[in-house]
Order: sequence, then structure tokens, then C-alpha cells
Amino acid sequence: MLLQKFKDHIITNFPFLTRSKLLIACSGGLDSIVLVMLLHKLEIDFSVAHCNFKLRGKESDEDEEFILKLAEKFQFPVFRIDFDTKKYAKEHKLSIQMAARDLRYDWFKKLATEHSFDYILTAHHADDNLETFLINLSRGTGLEGLTGIPEINEIFIRPLLPFSRTEILKFAKDNELDWREDSSNSSVKYLRNNLRHKVIPDLKSVTPQFLSNFNTTVEYLKQSNEFIKGQVLYLKKELFEKSDNELIKISIDKLQKIKNPKTSLYFLLKDYGFKAWTDIEQMLTAQSGKQVFSETHRLVKDREYLLLSTLPEEVSDREYSIPEEESMLMIPSGTLKFKKAEEISDVNLNIVFVDKEKLKYPLIVRKWQEGDYFYPLGMKGKKKLSKYFKDEKLSILAKERVWLLCSDKEIVWIINYRADNRFKISPQTKQILKITLI
Repeated sequence: MLLQKFKDHIITNFPFLTRSKLLIACSGGLDSIVLVMLLHKLEIDFSVAHCNFKLRGKESDEDEEFILKLAEKFQFPVFRIDFDTKKYAKEHKLSIQMAARDLRYDWFKKLATEHSFDYILTAHHADDNLETFLINLSRGTGLEGLTGIPEINEIFIRPLLPFSRTEILKFAKDNELDWREDSSNSSVKYLRNNLRHKVIPDLKSVTPQFLSNFNTTVEYLKQSNEFIKGQVLYLKKELFEKSDNELIKISIDKLQKIKNPKTSLYFLLKDYGFKAWTDIEQMLTAQSGKQVFSETHRLVKDREYLLLSTLPEEVSDREYSIPEEESMLMIPSGTLKFKKAEEISDVNLNIVFVDKEKLKYPLIVRKWQEGDYFYPLGMKGKKKLSKYFKDEKLSILAKERVWLLCSDKEIVWIINYRADNRFKISPQTKQILKITLI
């Protein structure tokens, strides 16, 4: 009997639901109505949320009316909303199905925030899980795409996931429940419906235990996935070297000593949004400078390392002008402070002391460019910045972040790195200017 199995499932796996504030997503269809009635029979308090997507004219309005009458009969609170789904889909360039999904889940989260719901329950069941598995399989997917719909995903819980559509339908008929049939569910123009009405029935007819066997397989896949996650955490501890600016360095030498380094790369980087896996595999043997981008991150080949970083915010290559009377200036890498000093002290990478009389105002702060050169403090002669960066073993990403403080066309300071010899303090210096990067 479904009611007893459902009760046992809740007690064993979701005991917290009995003392939580719950919202049920209810379309009025068979699955969501059964979920509502199961919770009602178990005397678990809940509210219901219903979306009218305005896609089926009078039929959509009748679904809404059905829910309102059900709420009145069984005395549970109901939230409702209308959506112009077609307009939203067109504006956001989405399919109708994806538009409806985004609209309802955004609204559910909003209700949870505004009314302090602990969890939102949806009526996904075992057959839905099988359909999702086959959809993902047909489109090409990794292991996670084969583990099906999660029972818990943030505040969303699917307590019917272990149960079949056959069990749910039997419960509804045994209890003489009414529900609404969505006419669009019978159309096979959608992939999910095609699988539901054509492919899956054939699979079940060939193997009567197909759904049960599928559930067992999914559990094995979930266990395998959890094991792999543990191995990936171990690999990250071994291979990831974190440095300043949230940069992650991955040793190519260490990576290549691992069995199946290309597979390891996939699991190490997939959570960062990368999709160009062929390009990433080639980075192990590529020349320095090769880059691969995701929507949020960048991977760069730099000598012995792969450098992983978040995509930088768009930083203008504009020049910043500093008049003589200015004592402070904010730049992308920090804040420059200018202060008169009596003597040299606190010498550090982020502090320089210069002869103020040698400066020509306004000073300029700008990004470095190919062909730039300076006279390194403590050395004779000039040096190209590109050569200086190479000698200092600056990574490609570090070089991109370099800013220069200039007097006229001469470099005063490679900010946070090295001062220029031409502006150093000498016995003839009358005014010392202390410049600090905070």
C-alpha cells in the first residue's frame, strides 16, 4: 500500500519534514494531487503553490479553479500566480518548457523567502527519473547526468522519487481522487512525452522489472559518483597550489604522473564551467600562453603550470592622472598614497621613496606595454619590462595585472615590484616623497 510505504519513507529518510513549514508545487495533475493527499492523510501541515502559465487557454484556468476548490475542501492555504510564459520565452530566447521551469522555480524560491517555508516539495517520481536519465543519455552526458533527479536539491525535496507512476495511479483510483489531465502531455512532439508514451512502455514490456532494475542501477551510479567526488577532493589537495588573487596553480609534472591525467583534468575542472575538453587536454603539451575560457574562469598554460583563475572584471586600460597636490588615488590594484618624508624607512615592495624634485607633474598611472623599459634600482643600464618579467618568472596572469607609475614618459615605479634608478634618493635630494600602495 502506497500510504504505508510513503509513511515509512518519510520517517526513515525525511523525518524533519514532519516539523517543517512545507510548500507543495501542485499543477493539479495526478502526481501532485497524490502528493497532496498523502501528506494530508499523514496529517502533515503544508501550503500549496499553483502556476497558471496561460498556455492552454480555458484548460489552464480550469486547472487553477480545481486547485482552489481542493484547497477550500481540505482547508490548506494556496498561493497562485499567472505567467505570460510565451512572452518570457521570447524575451529570454528560451523554449516554452525551459521558460515555464525558470518562472515557476524563481517564484517558488520567492515564496519560500517571503513566507519562511523550510522546504518546497515536488511530485517527481521514479518514472520521471527514468525519463530524465534517458533524455540526458540521448544528449550525451557525464556520470552526474546519469544519476537522475536528486531527492534533495537545496530547499527542493522529491519525496515520491522511489515510487512508480503505476503505484501512484493505483493509490489515486483506490481513494477515488480527482485530478486534471494536461492535454499537452499526450503530444509526442516533445522528447519527454515521446519517451513516456513510446520508448519506455516497450522497455517495460521486454523487461517487466525494468523500472526496479533502473532504480538499483541509479543507486550504484550515485555511490560511484560519491566515491569519485572523494577522489577529486584528494587530487585537488595534491595538485592545487593556491596563490594570491585566488589564482590556482596546477603542476603539469605532477598531473602527468597520475594515471589517466586527461580524465583527472575533466573531474578537476568540470565544476568551473569548462566545456572545451579537447582544447584543455591539448594544454598539457601546448606552448606557454595557450588559454581556454569558460563563462566564469580562465585556464592558462604557463611553463610548468596550468593557471586557473576567475575571469577578471573588465578593467579599463585608461590612464590615471595625478596632480602634484593629490595625496591619494584609487587604481584597480589598490590605493596609492603620497606623503612627504624626512628619511627612508619601511622599505618594501609596496613602498618606494623618490626624489620629488625629479618628478614632472601630473604623474601618470597606466598599464604596461610592449617596448616599455626602465632602469632598475640598484643596477646599471636599462632593461625591457618584458625581460624583467621573464627574469622574475611572472606568470601571464601576473603580468596582466601590472601597473606603472610614470613621470612624463619615464617609469618611476613598476607598482608593487621595482623602482626606477633615475628617481632614487641621493645626497643632493631636498624633498623625499614616500609612495605607498595599499
